[in-house]
Amino acid sequence: MEKQYDFTQGNILKQIIFFSGPILLANLLQTSYQFIDSLWVGNLLGANALGAIGVSGTIIFTILSFIIGLNNAALTILSQQKGIGGEEGLKNYLNAFVVLMTSIALALGVIGYIFSEQLLNLLGTPQSMLQDAKIYLQINFLGILFLFGYNFISTVMRALGDSKTPLRFVTVAVLANIVLDPVFISVFNWGIAGAGYATVVSQGIAFVYGFVYLQRKKLAPFTFPAPPSWKEIRLILNLGIPSGLQMAVISAGSAAIMSVVTMFGGGVVAGFSAAQRLDNIIMLPAHALSTTVTSMAGQNIGIKNWQRVEKIAKYGVLYNFAIMLVIGIFIILFAEFAIQLFIRDEAAVAFGKQYLTIVALCYPFLGINFILNGIVRASGAMYQVLILNILSFWVLRYPLTWLFSSQLGSVGIAVGMGSSFMISSMFAFLYYRYGKFREKDLFK
Repeated sequence: MEKQYDFTQGNILKQIIFFSGPILLANLLQTSYQFIDSLWVGNLLGANALGAIGVSGTIIFTILSFIIGLNNAALTILSQQKGIGGEEGLKNYLNAFVVLMTSIALALGVIGYIFSEQLLNLLGTPQSMLQDAKIYLQINFLGILFLFGYNFISTVMRALGDSKTPLRFVTVAVLANIVLDPVFISVFNWGIAGAGYATVVSQGIAFVYGFVYLQRKKLAPFTFPAPPSWKEIRLILNLGIPSGLQMAVISAGSAAIMSVVTMFGGGVVAGFSAAQRLDNIIMLPAHALSTTVTSMAGQNIGIKNWQRVEKIAKYGVLYNFAIMLVIGIFIILFAEFAIQLFIRDEAAVAFGKQYLTIVALCYPFLGINFILNGIVRASGAMYQVLILNILSFWVLRYPLTWLFSSQLGSVGIAVGMGSSFMISSMFAFLYYRYGKFREKDLFK
């Protein structure tokens, strides 16, 4: 049986290091999952099929963002219940999440399957890709329950203080996908449908394995689903809806920034896109630490141990700052090589290198946002974190990127992004220091 941490006692820094490590590995595996999927499809089916999956992926990512929102609510509620030590409360909220998320997944699956073509047309999908994209998207909607379940089980284990067990489930999904993609696409000759079935079956295997493993080891108090109380549903939605909206704000903000980038032509767009792919990898440690401090703080907030929460925040910020600073220096030294992994165009490489060199030392400040917002999120103050994200993207990042790029040219994109990271970390600190999230009581 994997160890479940009791975060209300013990060495805080040691817990942060050992708990965040498996989460970081799981995030890396998730990233490789998408990369391997694209690799097989691009090589076996060609550019048109890869484009079809890319368009469908936009819709799937939107749904995944909603799932992440609900899972953030689960992480907060279940970690606080774990800290309180209320076995009955933990059982009841687990049951409520299972019933609610199963209902939402089934409804989304049916609606998404029926309206797949209309959704793709809304995105302006080229006619040459439409049929393939529709097939791939419909298959994913058929298996959406596995996507919900497999992510939720991992969240439950992290809330209970176990980050190693979810790593098993992600590993199973990735290995299954590596094997099934070429088999379904080429050996069975299912084409684009094979890629869709490989994804769904892989997630299904991970979900079933995860559920059976948890039940056999008695790692979580799952019970046979029963109608939850309105109080439980209300609390889940009260936390889950603003948490899901946070992801929408981030996605829309990223699209707005891309509208600034496209003003400078193809070379800048290509270089920026390559830099953003690297950004997604660079920020994985901060994402892992954010989940870690939410789990740790949640257990302590459950028993009102705010002194320990303060220490978790302090060690989390310092550990994050050290890691992101080392990564930033490494990126400055190898920026050109890193960009060339994705693209060889001279103008694109030149812009990507310039962008990364400027932004690299601002990554630690962006990491501060992740850590402090993770602490606030652990209290259940989801609307406050939503406002901080709106501030970060729509009051700072997009306007500053537009302002500096209009004054300095393409170099202003990096100046605007980097300065927004630093200023938004100041706002995150001010709210953490003076905000009223400590007064929140989810279960009174």
